[in-house]
Amino acid sequence: MKKELIEKAYELAKERYAAIGVDVEAALEKLQKVQLSLHCWQADDVTGFENAGALTGGIQTTGNYPGKARNIEELRADIEKVTSMLPGKHRLSLHASYADFSETGAVDRDQLEPKHFESWMQWAEKNGMKLDFNSTSFSNPKSEDLTLASPKEDIRKFWVEHTKRCRAIAEEMGRRQGDPAILNVWVHDGSKDITVNRMEYRAILKKSLDEIFEKKYDNMKDCVESKVFGIGLESYTVGSNDFYIAYAAQNGKIVTLDTGHFHPTESIADKMSSLLLFTPEVMLHVSRPVRWDSDHVTIINDETLDLTKEIVRCDAIDRVHIGLDYFDASINRIGAYVIGARATQKCLLQALLEPLKTLREYEANGQGFERLALLEECKALPWNAVWDMFCLRNGVAVGEEFIAEIQQYEKDVTSKRQ
Repeated sequence: MKKELIEKAYELAKERYAAIGVDVEAALEKLQKVQLSLHCWQADDVTGFENAGALTGGIQTTGNYPGKARNIEELRADIEKVTSMLPGKHRLSLHASYADFSETGAVDRDQLEPKHFESWMQWAEKNGMKLDFNSTSFSNPKSEDLTLASPKEDIRKFWVEHTKRCRAIAEEMGRRQGDPAILNVWVHDGSKDITVNRMEYRAILKKSLDEIFEKKYDNMKDCVESKVFGIGLESYTVGSNDFYIAYAAQNGKIVTLDTGHFHPTESIADKMSSLLLFTPEVMLHVSRPVRWDSDHVTIINDETLDLTKEIVRCDAIDRVHIGLDYFDASINRIGAYVIGARATQKCLLQALLEPLKTLREYEANGQGFERLALLEECKALPWNAVWDMFCLRNGVAVGEEFIAEIQQYEKDVTSKRQ
């Protein structure tokens, strides 16, 4: 797209937004500072590199599009390609199952140490990325229906030790990068059919979390993530939303809200203002559920727009961490990465371009018609011209130009993976 056309469209858009009291440059300055936490598992279907076995623990990836990353080197190359098409600087979220054992020899998850992620830390520093981390309870011989909530003491202790070590790894990542690494704890624990021991399992989970969080760290932040159900564990989830909100509020932890982990009609946006009153920060895992936690690629839809608008309306950009969490194996995986990340940024830009001062004045004055009218008019304002300028300034593909770039990468790289 010609630079002159982008600049001309941007100037017109800036004037249009100024007419309703919006400073476009201020919005772009805020957007530039937002770092998405990209999920490492999109490019290899959440497989990790411990073994080549099938996913277990309530997770399922669908599709068999050719070209998935087969090793750490390919995964890193894919991530570098993705970030080259995203405006701004972003983070990378790693699961514990992505340890690099090439120099150390393999160990089980209860023996993981920072050295098993040393190459990741070096790679991240080289590429100007910061890291976040996740404990991994699934796809392991000890991944029974219950892990941290298991009444079997040997199983519970294994996963407690694993999660403690994940916190230590996140602490080292945060220390090295000079910025706290976020450690997300999600376990699949639940039951396929009716249970009569709901209270018992939740008491065990609380006990495990208390042990895990006993040690204090300065360079990492703890998050706890709920879910409605997992595949094969449909009737009961130990770590429900109610459980983790109560635990986080009582213990000063961050709640992770995954947009696919709730009932289809629940508004995740509506939860933000409540959580931010009682918990220090919020972590988001953004995906697109279709009827269930199907982890479709994030797009610009009402749910994501509402969520980003609520972040801005709560004046919480500095208190909300935005991560991505989808894994589509039915289309080009690099394309899926880029579509979802850019869609999330586009939604956030639209939120930042909202004439919030005027809207709040209308609401305070009881001017419901004016408020609704302006909200509707905002939907048709030229935010896309502002987005194009944001991409141009960051030196990345503008508009649909990234399609050809990904097609070329597929031709040159991913299509050759067998």
